[in-house]
Amino acid sequence: MNEPFRDPELPLARRIADLRDRLTLEEKIGLLHQYQRPVERLGLGPFRTGTEALHGLAWLGPATVFPQAVGLASTWDPDLVRRVGEATSDEVLAFHHKDPSGAGLNVWAPVVNPLRDPRWGRNEEGYSEDPWLTGVMATAYASGLRGSDPTVLKTAPTLKHFLGYNNETDRCVTSSDLPPRVLREYELPAYRPALESGAAVAVMPSYNLVNGRPAHLSPLIGEVLRAWAPDDLLVVSDAYAPANLAGLQGYHDDLPEAYAHAVRAGLDSFTQDDDRPEATLGHLRAALERGLLTEADVDAAVGHTLSVRFRLGEFDPATPYDDITEAVVNCPEHQSLAREAARRSIVLLHNDGVLPLDASVRRIAVIGQLGDTLMEDWYSGTLPYAVTARAGLAERCETVFCEAVDRITLSVEGMDGRHVVADPDGGPLGVGDEPGLFDLFDWGGGCYALRAVATGRHLSVDDDGILVNDQPGPNGWEVRQTFRTEDRPRGALALRHISTGRYLALDGEVFRLADDADAAAWLTVERVVSGAEAAAALAATADVAVVVVGDHPLVNGRETEDRLDLALPAAQQAVVRAVREANPRTVMVISSGYPVTWDGDDPPAVLWSSHGGQEYGHALAEVLFGDADPEGRLTQTWYRSACELPDLLDYDIIASDATYQYFRGTPLYPFGHGLGYTTFDYADLAVSVEDGRITASVTVTNTGSREGVEVVQIYTRQRSSRVKQPLRRLRGFVKVRLAPGESTRVDWGLDVAELAFWDVTRSRFVVEDAPHKLMVGGSSRDIRLCAPFHVDGERIPPRDALAGPIAAVDHDEYDSVTFVDADRVSGDAVRSTAEGAWIVFRSVDLGDGAASCAAVAGGEEGGVVTLRLDDPLYGPVVGDLPIPRAGRHDLTEVRTGLAAARGVHDLYVVFENAGITVASLSFGEAG
Repeated sequence: MNEPFRDPELPLARRIADLRDRLTLEEKIGLLHQYQRPVERLGLGPFRTGTEALHGLAWLGPATVFPQAVGLASTWDPDLVRRVGEATSDEVLAFHHKDPSGAGLNVWAPVVNPLRDPRWGRNEEGYSEDPWLTGVMATAYASGLRGSDPTVLKTAPTLKHFLGYNNETDRCVTSSDLPPRVLREYELPAYRPALESGAAVAVMPSYNLVNGRPAHLSPLIGEVLRAWAPDDLLVVSDAYAPANLAGLQGYHDDLPEAYAHAVRAGLDSFTQDDDRPEATLGHLRAALERGLLTEADVDAAVGHTLSVRFRLGEFDPATPYDDITEAVVNCPEHQSLAREAARRSIVLLHNDGVLPLDASVRRIAVIGQLGDTLMEDWYSGTLPYAVTARAGLAERCETVFCEAVDRITLSVEGMDGRHVVADPDGGPLGVGDEPGLFDLFDWGGGCYALRAVATGRHLSVDDDGILVNDQPGPNGWEVRQTFRTEDRPRGALALRHISTGRYLALDGEVFRLADDADAAAWLTVERVVSGAEAAAALAATADVAVVVVGDHPLVNGRETEDRLDLALPAAQQAVVRAVREANPRTVMVISSGYPVTWDGDDPPAVLWSSHGGQEYGHALAEVLFGDADPEGRLTQTWYRSACELPDLLDYDIIASDATYQYFRGTPLYPFGHGLGYTTFDYADLAVSVEDGRITASVTVTNTGSREGVEVVQIYTRQRSSRVKQPLRRLRGFVKVRLAPGESTRVDWGLDVAELAFWDVTRSRFVVEDAPHKLMVGGSSRDIRLCAPFHVDGERIPPRDALAGPIAAVDHDEYDSVTFVDADRVSGDAVRSTAEGAWIVFRSVDLGDGAASCAAVAGGEEGGVVTLRLDDPLYGPVVGDLPIPRAGRHDLTEVRTGLAAARGVHDLYVVFENAGITVASLSFGEAG
């Protein structure tokens, strides 16, 4: 065939245009779904977006499982993260070559949502609370996924989830308020590097709304993301999100209208109705028939889709990656890389000298319900093998193990001598004369799982609502193996199934779920074996006790479920305390996808890692025994309590003093923290500013007795400003490995332009003329040296009220307002949530006299907006704006005259009623 679109020597744009022009409108429509239809007459095969590859290939069978994304980031090693991405793409290709329909080449990774709040159920999927570090790691991983060939993609990485997505609770109907500075300085920067570098070629919008508008309809897709990308950017929807536009979100009246707006906003591929695209395509056809979409709109979306397919080499005679075979899947090289990544991700949080373990350690007690198991999260691959903490340490010395969970019996209240018993074949649980034994797993937050001792299987609820014992543990999208307890009289309790909210009731001789709490069976618990006591007894027999604690990724928060707190489960904390009393050489090893808290003092040594993948046990052993220095550093603040966090839905990190940038308290462990087995000294810091660039250098010396690794972290702080500035902000890091006594000079540089912040008075980035401080050290709170420097920049003048409209969202501070959409396509506004709500514009120059004010506004019940100078309660009133009743998007212009409004003042816009929306204000001179 000699069609131009098949000629790899032609420019990409010409090839795309040639193929697109050969397609009929119906064929083009068929390319707008996740499962793209083949076009046999042109030799186009089917194409599917969406292969999960967050930390290794997922969902398609055994493949190399690397540490979770937050763990990969804790290595602070972009090259390592890139190599993990490269290995993952190898395995994606291997599966694709074996089954192209099962493993597509558009991979849905990495996740670049900044980890603003550790209670987010998907915390383990992201990299860091810092957007710059997130961008560095995302670019590294995406670079590995896309491959090294300059023109042909190995896979097509997709950044997710755009935008402002850090809550699972009501995620499809909640709106994330992003003031302009938070949007421009915190959220968007995480996406930019991977897009600008071409490492990522696709983006997935998120389920939530942003400032009142569904993220799938965000104008920022076209205005910002596509402007950053050097090539066509593919935008794919999240699963089932398109239907929400006219469903849960009710943003449009019907799906043809909603889908038309989505395409025009920039959505190219609908992930809707699984592999049954007909309904979606029908709505798109209807949109065309009703004039809501044009063929040009369809052509634009098709062009973005085809661009990725061309760059994957689909229409070329061959690609550089055609020879990749199944031999790469879980190959020795990938196993070694998994071990390296797990080892280098481990963070030593605290050490009283117990670590590293030496040759005198002959016997280790491995303790805890995570001590001899590895966890898979929702986006993990299937473990090809599992080296647990117990297994890894057993290769080094004698180990003894205790799971340290309580063993209990359950008696049925009102049935003397009758107990809950497990079916030996895993079938329905019933009642019997002899008590059945069950192991009780405390996963925290009042969430428990039970395992029948007779079968070694967990209690679960089958499709008929009957209690059975046939599962290896909590698993699946709908976790059916967890329960809460509710107190009943005389010390009895009832079990409530968490997934369904229904109660465990006795139905004849079997237990079945019931809706009515009064129907619940009353159960009496008798503890036969204390997990904490058994652990302490075993720990006393060992030279060292290693207690492995942490979370279950499918239980303690996950997709669709946030956490209420950060505390380690009470039973696990009790085990740690008991073991520490029995053996002073106790090491607490935390395996979790998020920061945790605990009561009391730290054990003698504390380590943390994310769930570390198949080689976790080997990696842990190497760090505990000092074969390797702990290299991991935290990429999130570890707060002392969830009480120190703002509301989960409060996305304004500036106003709420959130993340390490603004947090004023003393954290449990700060951002960037991590200890090693040696010590480092910093000296001779030098800083200069010349020709638009800041440069710094510092001497770092290993002052200890063994080789070690230091992550030299560079932060800056602007010391005076028109606006609230971060207390500290990461600007760079250098990872050094030094022998005892060895020194090195660490050099660092930054363009002055990177110090810019978003100026709401002129809607652009600005570098202020201001003094700054450069800080260098081992964490955001372990600052060893600092030096001042000055930047010659702009001085932000007062706002000129008479120069043109002022957007309401461009205020400086606010109280009791929320951010909303000004209309269904573009533009933001503010809406009052209480009487007396206000926004303020600092330093507004009203000139020699502003005589009038016009506002684009409306209100659910109408009302009044008062303009005051210098104080929201007592400042002089210069005008009252009458606000008419209006529908959500039916804002109109209202006017008022102004009195005594001249000179420079802080202008307060006070909402006298709740439910008033203001999009903009304009001022006029006296005539």
